[in-house]
Amino acid sequence: MKKHNKPELRQHRKDLRQNLTTAEAFLWKQLQHKKLDGRKFRRQHSIDHFIVDFYCASEKLIIELDGQVHQNPIAEEKDANRDAYLEALGYTVLRFENKMVFEHLSSVLREIKDNFKFAP
Repeated sequence: MKKHNKPELRQHRKDLRQNLTTAEAFLWKQLQHKKLDGRKFRRQHSIDHFIVDFYCASEKLIIELDGQVHQNPIAEEKDANRDAYLEALGYTVLRFENKMVFEHLSSVLREIKDNFKFAP
């Protein structure tokens, strides 16, 4: 069974890519075109029935950006369950609050790089 970019999620992925949040667009500028240590990232990539913000296949690394909508107990539990599911499939999931991307971009990029396991 196909786990990546299922056809039934194609339009939703496309809609999300065309309507990135400000934080997603800001971080995407740093990740696109292999700018971060030569790693290729995809945005709004689906894995199984989840669409992740950013995905680096060579590293099996997922990056999620969290805005206000994620800051309540129900959303936090849902995010934790989602992360546990993806981690059980062998992925590393990093989560950053949107404000971290704007206020501490170099720290965010350093943490992403610190999770690279393979030579470029």
